[in-house]
Amino acid sequence: MATQRTVAFHTLGCKLNYAESSSIGKLFLRAGYAEVPFHESSDLYVINTCSVTDQADRKCRKAVRMALRLNPGARIIVVGCYAQLKPAEIASIPGVSAVLGAAEKFDILRYIDPPGIDPLHVRTHSLPIGQLTEFVPGHSIEGRTRSFLKIQDGCNYKCTYCTIPLARGRSRSGSLEMLVETVRSLARSGVREIVLTGVNIGDYRDPESPARFLQLVRAFDKTEEPCRFRISSIEPNLCSDALIDFVFSSQKFMPHFHMPLQSGDDTVLARMQRRYPSALYADRVARIRSEDPYACIGADVIVGFPGEEDAHFQNSYEFIRDLELSYLHVFSYSERTNTPAADMACSIPPSVRRERSQMLRILSGKMKRSFYEKQAGSLHEVLFESAGADGLLEGWTRNYLRVAAPLNPEATNCLVRVKLDVLRPDCVYASLPAPERNDGLFESSCTRVLV
Repeated sequence: MATQRTVAFHTLGCKLNYAESSSIGKLFLRAGYAEVPFHESSDLYVINTCSVTDQADRKCRKAVRMALRLNPGARIIVVGCYAQLKPAEIASIPGVSAVLGAAEKFDILRYIDPPGIDPLHVRTHSLPIGQLTEFVPGHSIEGRTRSFLKIQDGCNYKCTYCTIPLARGRSRSGSLEMLVETVRSLARSGVREIVLTGVNIGDYRDPESPARFLQLVRAFDKTEEPCRFRISSIEPNLCSDALIDFVFSSQKFMPHFHMPLQSGDDTVLARMQRRYPSALYADRVARIRSEDPYACIGADVIVGFPGEEDAHFQNSYEFIRDLELSYLHVFSYSERTNTPAADMACSIPPSVRRERSQMLRILSGKMKRSFYEKQAGSLHEVLFESAGADGLLEGWTRNYLRVAAPLNPEATNCLVRVKLDVLRPDCVYASLPAPERNDGLFESSCTRVLV
C-alpha cells in the first residue's frame, strides 16, 4: 500500500499571502496529500514568499535551508512575490526544485512531477506580470475563529519604493456576489471574524457591476449569519467620510482603521508618490476620533527614504507624535530592484535608518500603552480565540485590544463581556464583571458565565 505523500507550507509576509497559502493547501488536500507542520519532515515543501523588504528575501533562503535539514531529499517549491520578481535568483538557491510566479502558484499541481523532466533540474515558470488579469479567490482560517478573506489583488498605484505592482500586477477584484457567498459559507462553518485583505482593498471594483468597496462592505453587513468584520488596511485617500460613517453605524464592522502613512513630511510623501498630503491623513484621523475617541487607528511608517534629511524626519516624527494614533508598524527603507526610489540620490546610511526606526518604535510603544491605559476598568466584548502559554484564553476587543482572561476553554470562539484590569506589555488581563451574564452577540456564542 502506497504511503500518503505529505506537504508542508511556510508563508512569509502579509495576510493576503496567508489567504493564498490556504487556497493552495486545499489543492493538495483534494489531490490526496496530507499536510504536516513546516518544522516536520515532508515530501514536499511550499514556501510562499514576500519581497517588500530585503529581509523577506533572506527569510526565504532561511526557510529553504530549514526544509533541507528536515528532509534533504524533499522537493522545495518557491512561490509568491519574490518568485515573480527574481525567479533566476531563487533558482540558484541550493535545494530549490521549482519556482512559480504570481499566476502559476494557483496551478501548482501541474508543476510538481511533470513527465519527461529531470527532477534535478530547477524549473522556473513565471508569466509576464502584464498578462496577469485573473482574480483568484482565497481565504485562510486561523484556528476556527478568524478568517482572512481575499477580496482584491494587485495595485494601480505607483509608489516609488514599492515592488507590489511588479509582483502582483494591476488591481483586480472578486465579484460581490461570490464574496458575499464566501462570507456566508465561512460564517456557517463557525468563523466569527472575517478580516478583509488584499493589496489595496479600498480600490475594490466589482467586475460584474458598478459596485465599489463601500457597496461591498454594506453587502457583507446585511448578511444574516453571525460574524463580525475587520478592515485590514485602507489607503487614507480611500477612507472616505461615507466609509467612516458606515463603520460606526454598523454592529458587524469593527472600529479599527489601519491607514498607511509612510511619512509625515510632505516633501518625502511627494518623493514617494503617495496620493495624499499629511494634512489629509490628519483630517482622516480627526474624523475617526470625532466618531469614537476609543477607536483603534494604526499606521505604517517608512524611515530612511532617499533624501529624508534630518529636518524631514523631525517633521515626520512630530507629526506622528501629535496624531491620536494607537500603534505604528515601522519599516526601515529597503532598496528594491527596478523601483524608481532605488535610483534616487541622497541615500540614507543604514545606521541612521536604524536609529530613526528605533525612535519611532519607542513612540509606538508609548502610543499603544496610552491607548490601553485610557480604557482600563471599562467593559468590552471580546472574541476569544485561543489559549496562551500561561493557560489564559486570549482574544480581541472590537477596537483591537488584545485581552487575556481566566476562562474555561469552552469560551473559545465565543463573544464574552469582560472588564479590563491589569495592563501587561503585550496585552491587558481581564476579569468577568459580576453579576452580569456573558450572553454573546451571536446565537452560537456562550450563554453562561464561563469560569
